[in-house]
Amino acid sequence: MQSDPRPEISLTPTEGWHCSHLFYRFDHARLRALGPNEIADGRRSLIESVQGEIEGVAALQTFLVSGQKADFGVLALGPDPLAVDSVHQRIVSGWLGSAIVPSWSFVSLTEMSEYVPTVEGYARELTEQGLSAESEELQSKLKQYEKRLEIMRRQRLYPDLPVWPAMCFYPMNKMRQGDQNWFVLDFSERERMMREHGASGMKYAGKVTQLVTVGIGLDDWEWGVTLWARNPELLSRIVYEMRFDEASARYAEFGPFYPGYQASLEEILDHCRIGSH
Repeated sequence: MQSDPRPEISLTPTEGWHCSHLFYRFDHARLRALGPNEIADGRRSLIESVQGEIEGVAALQTFLVSGQKADFGVLALGPDPLAVDSVHQRIVSGWLGSAIVPSWSFVSLTEMSEYVPTVEGYARELTEQGLSAESEELQSKLKQYEKRLEIMRRQRLYPDLPVWPAMCFYPMNKMRQGDQNWFVLDFSERERMMREHGASGMKYAGKVTQLVTVGIGLDDWEWGVTLWARNPELLSRIVYEMRFDEASARYAEFGPFYPGYQASLEEILDHCRIGSH
């Protein structure tokens, strides 16, 4: 008997994780209606419910957000979308829930970009550069690339979230207007531009790292980009420089930017003056 070609019925992706970026602000008018004991209990319940281990959530970060778009944000990832969504439910259903107002969210999946060369594709690149397919040099480079590719694949699908303090998140689309239609370009042309784009980003290796997740079919924007950096100024530099790449200059449409700084929930509550004075 032939095996059933249909995918298993499941909420768990065949590869990768579900991902939610959640943004909130505090309603200080509602907070003023709460007594000191209620706020103290609310602080404690919020910290315990979100910073503890949550079944089905594989990775979670909390961060302060600068500006007036939000007060704080949460990044949660895992194989179970309902477990990931439960992070939001924990935040808004606690003792402080009536004073925590959702301001924005982005729902997506981790992915391995189709523009990352396969081992075979990398071999073609090397032969185009003049290396013989049978040469020891080419075979050595392929073995090294195969190891890097597996590490890259793991990090993109099941990321270890960086501990660097500065971060930002923004959603983006690829243009679909007139001559600026990304989705009617040949794959080879898209691949060329994304290779150029990736080369620009590699200049910041060890200084900035990123996570790109796909929201197509799940949210209003097609991709979400999360950047972490050793210093906030690096975020501005890399975004500025990469906008000159053709893939961005001609075909990218950007949504709102949310600059943030990693912080525990206790630090977030203190910074936002919630029961800390």
